[in-house]
Amino acid sequence: MIQVEHLVKRYGVHTAVDDLSFTVEKGQIYGFLGPNGAGKSTTMNIMTGYIAANSGTVTINGYDILKQPEIAKRCIGYLPEVPPLYTDMTVREYLMFAAELKKVGRRERAAHVEAVIEQIQLQEVQERLIRNLSKGYKQRVGLAQALIGDPDVLILDEPMVGLDPKQIIEMRDMIRGLAKEHTVILSSHILSEVSAVCDHIMIISAGKLMADGSPEELQQMMRGRAVLAVTAFGTKEQAEEILGGMEQIASYTVEAGQETDTVALHVEALDDADIRKELSTALTGAGMPILSMNRVEKSLEDIFLQLTENTDETSMEEAGADENSPEQDRERGDFIEDSVEKGETDDDSDL
Repeated sequence: MIQVEHLVKRYGVHTAVDDLSFTVEKGQIYGFLGPNGAGKSTTMNIMTGYIAANSGTVTINGYDILKQPEIAKRCIGYLPEVPPLYTDMTVREYLMFAAELKKVGRRERAAHVEAVIEQIQLQEVQERLIRNLSKGYKQRVGLAQALIGDPDVLILDEPMVGLDPKQIIEMRDMIRGLAKEHTVILSSHILSEVSAVCDHIMIISAGKLMADGSPEELQQMMRGRAVLAVTAFGTKEQAEEILGGMEQIASYTVEAGQETDTVALHVEALDDADIRKELSTALTGAGMPILSMNRVEKSLEDIFLQLTENTDETSMEEAGADENSPEQDRERGDFIEDSVEKGETDDDSDL
């Protein structure tokens, strides 16, 4: 469906995307996850043909986004972080305009727009000016624009930014519904958004792909050795002597516990082995009663922080380079207009 190979994008001395390669398969929801400044928006803008890369290729359904832009862009529906809306139009006028620009046939245009309005649940506001809509409805109109032309791929940049909790839930449900007929790629720096919606997560940091897989695969990948957190009565010397004599243990730390006469142990077992029984027997047998013992699992939050801890917080994207670089400082709606040759619609406007 989408093949990205060795993508590089630089802004002066800053590298926003650094030799990025990945494949997007049909019929799934993919999530770009990374902190502000990781290169998510830059990558999406290159994938849509909105800006050019310094090197590397992007192919959509076999079409190179730079060498065959018109055909490739017909396969893409794009919702930028700030929806490309013309606020002096009504919702229906704007979607009809988008349909004309995307060369939806005149005879089919009205029915197609009506179907999209119904799919995105815009019936109640279709005759209202866009400027008078709430943030949530404006986001829906932007999503409806991306669906015009029935593209195979939907690319959504921070689709839930600025929405209230109820609107976020509604947008999640809408995206899940769209995934039945489209491949969806969305970006976010909020882990809960991505993990709640996506089948496949790609963690990006400093322009590089740090890890990818399903949420379950990422947890398995980063789990490593089993870690036990133990609180027991006794001294540090006693604990070190016991732990040092157990062959199943790869490493351990011993610190003073929060309660009087206790120690806090963090024990890593070899080969992800379950040594709770052996450890309990060894400690209690040496006169160190156990107050608590818990197996510590790495959450997606732990994985995300571990993989992105060295991200440069002052990168160009966080400073606004992704959204406001010279290549991107263009009129709203240019992506729609760039997806066809200027002035070559199939007939007169219906507007």
